[in-house]
Amino acid sequence: MIHHWTLQQFRLFEAVARLRSYTRAAGELHLSQPAVHIQVKRLEESMGLPLIEFVGKRLLLTVAGEEVYATVQAVLAKLKYLEGALMDMKGKVSGALRIGAVSSAKFFIPDFLGHFLREHSEVQPLLKVTNRERIIERLIANEDDFVIMGQVPEGMSLAVHPFMENILVPIAHPDHPLAGERMIPLERFAAERFLMREAGSGTRSATERLLAEQGLKASIYMELGSSEAIKQAIMADLGVSVQSTSTLSLELETGRIVTLDVVGFPRKRMWHAVHLQGKQLNLTAATFLEFLVRKGAKHHLRTEAFKGH
Repeated sequence: MIHHWTLQQFRLFEAVARLRSYTRAAGELHLSQPAVHIQVKRLEESMGLPLIEFVGKRLLLTVAGEEVYATVQAVLAKLKYLEGALMDMKGKVSGALRIGAVSSAKFFIPDFLGHFLREHSEVQPLLKVTNRERIIERLIANEDDFVIMGQVPEGMSLAVHPFMENILVPIAHPDHPLAGERMIPLERFAAERFLMREAGSGTRSATERLLAEQGLKASIYMELGSSEAIKQAIMADLGVSVQSTSTLSLELETGRIVTLDVVGFPRKRMWHAVHLQGKQLNLTAATFLEFLVRKGAKHHLRTEAFKGH
């Protein structure tokens, strides 16, 4: 019996099954929602069984769908490995480099990639920048060679490679009443109107943990979905926040945002390259990881400039 299953159908079904949404899958794959739906429907017809069902508005996999999903994941993972293995056999740093990164890393990862590509022009970077929750999903699904994040999720078997300091500082508008004051007590800082990222953000978690250690809790005035949105709110003098210095270079240089001298800051964390434990990186991914560690060690974010700012 000849089955007319295509690799494209497998890729589309995998995205729909993983994201539990035709719309999100279409967006990720840069296709129209009807095009994705048609191909998945053809796959179902070819297999002679429904793979997807809806309960209310929830997209669920049938028993057959779960079986196909597991197999398709294994097939796509093997193909990724094959692509890398063939490149390794050629001894060339080339081909696809798949990197996922939390949104705060977008301020430095393109620069790292740019320098790397000048050394290895045959590499084809595929960079996906999204929120922490989605990056963890991509990590679990092994969608990338590795992901870039600050706070590493607990309870997972992961290989973690620290490569650069991630320094968190308190920030405000230059005209804020706390600007220019020295040794501001943490209690006073915590009483200000706080601008925070969404729950689950690594920076938010680190800030809330520091405050909780002192029996404090921030009064969240606004919850915003990106570092850019928070910076815009700070420049509008809507409150205070805590941000990574890697996101602030331009605003600090131009004086549109200032750091505050708050007791307990700056907080030193690390940026990490993370992948599933036991995963064998291909030559291109391994070379980029080595590049990150080497460049990160030299990439001083001028820590001293933020001590007593």
